[in-house]
This record gives sequence, C-alpha cells and structure tokens, in this order.
Amino acid sequence: MAIVEVAPNESIDSALRRFKRMVQREGIIADVKRHRFFIPPGEKRRLKSELARKRQRSSMRKRRMD
Repeated sequence: MAIVEVAPNESIDSALRRFKRMVQREGIIADVKRHRFFIPPGEKRRLKSELARKRQRSSMRKRRMD
C-alpha cells in the first residue's frame, strides 16, 4: 500500500510525484488493469501460451541477428 507523508515545508506537487513513483514501483496500476475484467481460466491459458510463443519468436530473432 502506497503511503506518502507530506512534510510541513514540502509542496503538494513534490509529494504527488513521490506518490506516483511509489505506485509505479509497487505495480498497483498494472494490477488494477489486470483485474478490471474477469477472464475465464481457458482464456488465461490461451493468452499465456500466446505470450510465451511471442517471447520465443522474439528471442529466436535476436539469436539470428547475433
């Protein structure tokens, strides 16, 4: 959970920047986007295998270029 305490002489802008960095680092926004809609288990498996194939093709291209 991202908590930012604002110092008495700190501007709101700098505190907001610190908050945004903290949220980004903890992956809160990505997690919310991932859980926005229900995805059935079969669909999750299909997406996962597609992503694995995509990564494999990408790594094979990189190996050929070397």
